[in-house]
Amino acid sequence: MDYHPTMGLEIHVELKTNSKMFCSCKNDPDEKSPNLNICPICMGHPGTLPVINKEAVKKVIRTALALNCEIQKRTHFERKNYFYPDLPKGYQISQYSAPLSKNGYLEPSLKNEKVKVERIHLEEDTGKLIHPEKTDYSLIDFNRAGIPLMELVTEPDIHSSQEAREFVRELQLILRYLGVSDADMEKGEMRVEVNISLKSQKSKV
Repeated sequence: MDYHPTMGLEIHVELKTNSKMFCSCKNDPDEKSPNLNICPICMGHPGTLPVINKEAVKKVIRTALALNCEIQKRTHFERKNYFYPDLPKGYQISQYSAPLSKNGYLEPSLKNEKVKVERIHLEEDTGKLIHPEKTDYSLIDFNRAGIPLMELVTEPDIHSSQEAREFVRELQLILRYLGVSDADMEKGEMRVEVNISLKSQKSKV
């Protein structure tokens, strides 16, 4: 039986800024010395208050304009609560109900119609788990915790792996041209999650 795929993408991009999203720690996830670029703010110590990185906001807006998005006049951040070893605060500062931008599109050269962008919002990244070989424990490096992370969500307008690859490639070129991110997938600077729905070619739904 032949199936027709429908796909939507969730893309996370590490932004190219000097400091982290809500503190003055250096934004350098490739730092070789673990837990060097950390402070009470990005580690979530009681009594600390975050301050927004203006450059990160500008880079998201720059990307949103390049993708024909509507910049929202009002936006705010929320706490996404969950527990995992690489999340020192026990919550992630993110956006959901009031993102920085929404309702955009990108028209890949391989596809003759637009891929709609539902939203582009800003959040902070988590730490990194390290699993040493031949051991029964894991280590955590928090150098990456708190660096600016842009999330882009598309509508389910993609119908093949070729179309998905073309969208990601063109977005990567745009991000590099704008100086928003190096977007190297090998380094985790650009991460793509694919949501896939399959239906029979004979289906009327």
